[in-house]
Amino acid sequence: MTKLKSWKELPCGAILTDTKAVLENKTGAWRTMRPNLDKKKCINCLVCWIYCPDAAIKVKDGKVIGIDLDYCKGCGICAEVCPPKVKAITMVKEEK
Repeated sequence: MTKLKSWKELPCGAILTDTKAVLENKTGAWRTMRPNLDKKKCINCLVCWIYCPDAAIKVKDGKVIGIDLDYCKGCGICAEVCPPKVKAITMVKEEK
């Protein structure tokens, strides 16, 4: 019988050593829903930017300027955390 390793003996996972490869791996292709940003409604609270697990919210000079659909996977977290009174981000069906 093989002895199981303790957690201290396991190798570290999810360490990215080739950042260029990460940028080249555009992961938004399998998305079924996409975020739709209404810039007129956006109050630039940046909550969507903080919560986006894919760093797909583009910000410049403290303002949301768009969503990078090359990397957005369509999880909808940005729309969920957008303040209810604002609702500047809504999810729409992806059309290819």
